Amino acid sequence: MNNKEVKEEKKVETPIKEEPKKEKKNIFNKENEKIKKLEEQNALLTDKLMRISAEMQNMQRHNSEDREKLIKYDGEKVIKSFLPILDNFEHAIKMDDNNLDDEVSKFLNGFKMIYTNMIDILKNLEVSEVDCLHKEFNDNSMHAVLVDNDENYDNNVVLDVLQKGYMYKDKLLRPAMVKVNNKESD
Repeated sequence: MNNKEVKEEKKVETPIKEEPKKEKKNIFNKENEKIKKLEEQNALLTDKLMRISAEMQNMQRHNSEDREKLIKYDGEKVIKSFLPILDNFEHAIKMDDNNLDDEVSKFLNGFKMIYTNMIDILKNLEVSEVDCLHKEFNDNSMHAVLVDNDENYDNNVVLDVLQKGYMYKDKLLRPAMVKVNNKESD
């Protein structure tokens, strides 16, 4: 080989060009932008997941509370439907007179036994009367349907119970209908 050929060989070989620094920065910037977008999407999805998880927990808690209430107050509708029957027995028993030999008194004795049995059953089911006679009027458990003026009692005191009210456990089934004292000012 001569010198000329060696020179030509050197010319043929071209050095590999390195990518310019600007192109490297652009690639890094694009990758950083993609990473930022993915991080933002990840943050949004994580937030959404947390919210949905909290919502699910709230729904489960509400459902659990609703089930507990249903179980606790199971039978409320049946008990409410018995209250007018109980009222009718009370009205019938009040008709009793002192003559125990007539036929009506014999029927009323049977009514009293049935009434007593019903009261016992209701007590076993945690049903209780609203205690209000000669107590201060409470609009949460009573309805004032009549007003009277009696000097023997303080103002806003229940003078008479026209229809008994009932509680089922800690829930009001029916408010008592009452007559309330209202002292007129002189």
